[in-house]
Amino acid sequence: SQVTEVFSRTRNGEDVKITITLTNELPPTSPTCLQFYNIIFRRLLKMMNLQQIGRNYYNPSDPISIPNHRLMVWPGFTSSILQYEESIMLCTDVSHKVLRSETVLDFMYSLYHQVEEQRFRDACAKELIGLIVLTKYNNRTYRVDDIDWDANPQCTFRKADGSEISYVDYYKRQYNQDITDLNQPVLISQSRRKRGNVMSGPVVLIPELCFLTGLTEKMRNDFNMMKDLAIHTRLPPEQRQREIRRLIDYIRKDDNVQKELQDWGLSFDSNLLSFTGRVVQGEKILQSGSVFDYNPQFADWSKETRGAPLISAKPLDNWLLIYTRRNYDIANTLLQNLFKVTPSMGIRMNKATMIEVDDRTEAYLRVLQQSITPDTSIAVCVLSSSRKDKYDAIKKYLCTDCPIPSQCVLARTLSKPQTAMAITTKIALQMNCKMGGELWSVEIPLKQVMVVGIDCYHDTLSGKQSIAGFVASLNQTMTRWFSRCAVQGRGQELVDGLKACLQTALRDWFKWNKYLPSRIIVYRDGVGDGQLNTLVNYEVPQFLDCLKSVGKDYNPRLTVIVVKKRVNTRFFAQCGGALKNPPPGTVVDVEVTRPEWYDFFIVSQAVRNGCVAPTHYNVIYDTSKLKPDHVQRLTYKLCHMYYNWSGVIRVPAPCQYAHKLAFLVGQSIHREPNLLLSDRLYYL
Repeated sequence: SQVTEVFSRTRNGEDVKITITLTNELPPTSPTCLQFYNIIFRRLLKMMNLQQIGRNYYNPSDPISIPNHRLMVWPGFTSSILQYEESIMLCTDVSHKVLRSETVLDFMYSLYHQVEEQRFRDACAKELIGLIVLTKYNNRTYRVDDIDWDANPQCTFRKADGSEISYVDYYKRQYNQDITDLNQPVLISQSRRKRGNVMSGPVVLIPELCFLTGLTEKMRNDFNMMKDLAIHTRLPPEQRQREIRRLIDYIRKDDNVQKELQDWGLSFDSNLLSFTGRVVQGEKILQSGSVFDYNPQFADWSKETRGAPLISAKPLDNWLLIYTRRNYDIANTLLQNLFKVTPSMGIRMNKATMIEVDDRTEAYLRVLQQSITPDTSIAVCVLSSSRKDKYDAIKKYLCTDCPIPSQCVLARTLSKPQTAMAITTKIALQMNCKMGGELWSVEIPLKQVMVVGIDCYHDTLSGKQSIAGFVASLNQTMTRWFSRCAVQGRGQELVDGLKACLQTALRDWFKWNKYLPSRIIVYRDGVGDGQLNTLVNYEVPQFLDCLKSVGKDYNPRLTVIVVKKRVNTRFFAQCGGALKNPPPGTVVDVEVTRPEWYDFFIVSQAVRNGCVAPTHYNVIYDTSKLKPDHVQRLTYKLCHMYYNWSGVIRVPAPCQYAHKLAFLVGQSIHREPNLLLSDRLYYL
């Protein structure tokens, strides 16, 4: 075997001899080579002075400033080189990093003026821990894991060479940064980097030198700010293509980069990949005897179906409307508006039992305990503010201790007269679903098929428990659903809970249909590429095992499809010379899919601005004997069946239902809801 010797010198001036032995030659398609191409590509991005933040690379020398919101946006790129159907390709997209022009110290000061002295440290911990900060002196990002109130910039630490130095002097010497506030605490970031086998110790950061990144909840709720930000980050197809072209131009024009590529014998095409997709025909919306067409470009039928009777309308006979004194007028208007919108839907409605309460969580709960009878069909609470604790307490009580459907409405939502009727219509539809009603359906030609959606919510705050929402269809038209949660305890596998869910769902299906389904199709959301193997080797066998236990002659066909929303792939439709968003119903299953998978992309929703994001579906297990075309069409049909939105959504309805359920339980209830609610969409 060939041996090569090279010589080098360390920073301390010691000579080093490196011996390289050729042991094996890898084909260009081997996973090791692909990993290698990605490393080389990242090296090129570094050579072009792009900075790595997280997985992506950003250009700090070309920032976009949004001064009226004190924000900076760094443009950048996502990139990954993979073996696709026919060839090895680079998948790249535009990415943006939002930086705030306030430091952690500024943030601490503004917080100090907002809260009482004794709550200040807790407030800081609550707001800052878990955030990502950027230090501009080395353009690196860190996660804040702790705040050390006992230390300050005058404290000393021991450097690698054993000498002691204070933080103030270190930052001055190393980065020429002046620290002015000498009494500020320091931030601790646990390093996630391994050096060899040793985890390197925690990093100490100075709040004054750390800039906040990302958006706070408050910023996300600020409509004007998000609108101003979207101009720069939500790029329409033409502009997105221009930005991606810029990356390719950077690569072509940079001599060092070209030399590096030539040394490795690599080169990139200057054009985007062009191929043929297909568009599935639009669906007809069926609503108790009427058939509606909608404009497929908008993927929305709220106007078309307004005023048409629902498939199944539940009467509002005995129901509660709870409000505080200052919201009496709003509650009364809501009642009057409901009387106006419900008749055309076919909902029979009596006047609510109206109850006034003090604006305290205990008062709401006491009234609910006293007023709910076995006949109560739904409790509607008008809330004066979006305080999470009040909402959580109401939902917890009405989903576990006293299981009845409930609807919480913010007074603010109802206060605008110009939108009052539209909002009341939405509320009426939502209440009808929660009580077990059905709104519309699409034609589903497959018979005896049960469709299941599973999505996970990972609770990072309270003890790291995961919650899986499990939602299964109960009837042929897929307008009724069985919903259950698997709350994963410590050291428990999620799939154990999912097996219990599947068994109960089959029992319920049998009650409704008097037979068991001959096909089961599971849409599994919330799984990264890294967990695919666990799913194939562990979760699927457990499902099969569970089906065996139903009865010895029961052998349904099972299909398991992994649904992925977070994909960097973007498609553009060529219309004449221009690029546009592909229309809803676009299916892509050639060229950009993976050779080792049975996978496809569907663009199901329409967007008003920016680029539409396709959803990726990967069929990891399949004994259904269905053609790919039928699996794709069923998937697209199911994107029409989410009752909280009269339009097409990004994922099949059972996935979105499962997401809503897991989110409600993870955010507000923290334990499994009462099974008496399981045949209603109480969590919408």
